[in-house]
Amino acid sequence: MQELDKQKTIDILNAIMEFELAGVVRYTHYSLMVTGPNRIPIVNFFKAQASESLLHAQQVGEILTGLDGHPSLKIAPMEETYEHTVKNILAESLFHENKALDLYKTLLDTVSNASIYLEEFARGMIGQEEMHSLELKKMLRDFS
Repeated sequence: MQELDKQKTIDILNAIMEFELAGVVRYTHYSLMVTGPNRIPIVNFFKAQASESLLHAQQVGEILTGLDGHPSLKIAPMEETYEHTVKNILAESLFHENKALDLYKTLLDTVSNASIYLEEFARGMIGQEEMHSLELKKMLRDFS
């Protein structure tokens, strides 16, 4: 096995944490903006996504501090489109999930062959983000 590039790993983990915390804000906002006859199940979906993003940020923060890193107090930049149709919100969510997927893939590339634990963590998160993307794609099908 190779040696873990600790600083690069910490930097990536901080970027992930900032992104996951932005997800908490994003999904909470979306849950408040949904209207229409299917509001309740979609609101519940977004509330669950917000809770999961917080859990992911906490998990990443625990790993960060375990590596002697300092968790960021920032959140990733978020754009407000003011487009709050369900279709637009779902499309923005898919974009967000794909960006999270890219961040976890970057983590995997960085820790591969250097830390089995971090590899497995990254793989598990990649699996979850891929599942979210598939769900959002299915939710968007009725809008095309």
